[in-house]
Amino acid sequence: MKLAFYKMSGAGNDFVLLSGGGFSGPELKRLAVKLCAPKTAIGADGLLYVKKISKTGAGLRYFNSDGSEAFCGNGSRCAAWWAYVSGLVKEERFSLCTIRGVLPVEITARETVKMRMPGVSAVELNYRGRYPAPVKKVHFLDTGVPHAVIPLKDLGSVDVERLGRLLRHHKAFGPAGANVNFVNLKGRVMHIRTYERGVEAETLACGTGITAGAITLGIEKGLKCPVEVIARSGEKFKVWFKACPAGSAHDIYIQGPAKIVFEGEIEI
Repeated sequence: MKLAFYKMSGAGNDFVLLSGGGFSGPELKRLAVKLCAPKTAIGADGLLYVKKISKTGAGLRYFNSDGSEAFCGNGSRCAAWWAYVSGLVKEERFSLCTIRGVLPVEITARETVKMRMPGVSAVELNYRGRYPAPVKKVHFLDTGVPHAVIPLKDLGSVDVERLGRLLRHHKAFGPAGANVNFVNLKGRVMHIRTYERGVEAETLACGTGITAGAITLGIEKGLKCPVEVIARSGEKFKVWFKACPAGSAHDIYIQGPAKIVFEGEIEI
């Protein structure tokens, strides 16, 4: 059986996108593991399954490369860009139905998507715990998936694979663990490197991680919105949010790149 697909990239966070076919959840889980394998198939960080749900909206299910279903910020923006350029939706502003609710999206320029992110109920700065060196400070919040944000002076020398894997399972973050983001502020621009659970490796960009880093550093350092962010891939993002005195954040938006790399067919 031949399966048509698109390869998508959100600042180097790469995805296999499928549409149509009426796949069930278990089928999509198996396809995510099979198609995202880096050396024996297409290779990607995750699988996007997009379908039309109305004239003004599209539906998305996202699966990490290990088959776990989750929310993905970059994946959602890539799905939105594909839905627009494929003609699945006609307007530049529409709704994307995700595992974390219905999110408004806007096509702001070619291969550029601005999307509302889920609200954050608690931003926990200086999160308590005993962490390995060189970690001195950890912030913790859920931007659709849980994230630990760790400020460091030098992102170039940090062993993201080793330290990220160690912290991803840290008992401070509970049984499910967390994505781990190492961040650095240069002037008013945040730089970030992320170890993603589900992918179990460093990715070149992570939308929920970029959002988490921008919110925590934005609050801690008093940055004005939009917070400008540069991902590991070198591509740029902007994040807007409003913080509440009670420690939550709302009206969160992320804008960044999303593009189709190529399309093809694969035998499954």
